Amino acid sequence: QVQLVESGGGLVQAGGSLSLSCAASGSIFSIYAMAWYRQAPGKQRELVAVITSGGSANYAGSVKGRFTISRDNAKNTVLMQMNSLLPEDTAVYYCRADIYTGTGGQNYWGQGTQVTVSS
Repeated sequence: QVQLVESGGGLVQAGGSLSLSCAASGSIFSIYAMAWYRQAPGKQRELVAVITSGGSANYAGSVKGRFTISRDNAKNTVLMQMNSLLPEDTAVYYCRADIYTGTGGQNYWGQGTQVTVSS
């Protein structure tokens, strides 16, 4: 069984910074892409940033230059540093990991962590 546990959300003023962390645990053979998504009230879940096992990253246009995704493969962890936060960044943030357990691969999701940016 595989679990993703997120931490690091919270309340911050516009212009501030937050750091999110997501750790995968369980019967993990290998982890491929890891990503952060977010879902604001009344909106669809959207991809924020994704990073490959080799460290190549891509970002949504709305966060490029402000957010940085990184990963620690030894700890099965993905991080996201969020700077210059805007009220429109307010959402529940979810991590996703493409994990192969040795018997098969699938996407796993974390439970979500709330990020609230006040104006």
